[in-house]
Amino acid sequence: MELNEYQREARRTAAYPQEMKIIYPTIGLAGETGEVAEKVKKVIRDHEGEFSEAQKAEIAKELGDVLWYVASIAADMGYPMDDIARLNIEKIRSRAERSKIHGEGDNR
Repeated sequence: MELNEYQREARRTAAYPQEMKIIYPTIGLAGETGEVAEKVKKVIRDHEGEFSEAQKAEIAKELGDVLWYVASIAADMGYPMDDIARLNIEKIRSRAERSKIHGEGDNR
């Protein structure tokens, strides 16, 4: 599935007030990323960092929820997902070319 196609499909299930666009999915994104982190943390705590296939599958489901919220925020701001992906690759590629992968700050 292509990113823009995913975004269109995700929008069909968006059920939040339009006056809360951007804000509502951003709060949801924070919650879902926390769920991903919790599942990984528990693998470290309870399974010595060894991921079972079942645990990976559960984390993958949570990552899907993260993607849904990212797609929703992007749509609310008027950005197709393909643009978000392209902008990110351009940013990371530029950092790599300038040997700025490590360090701090968004505009390094």
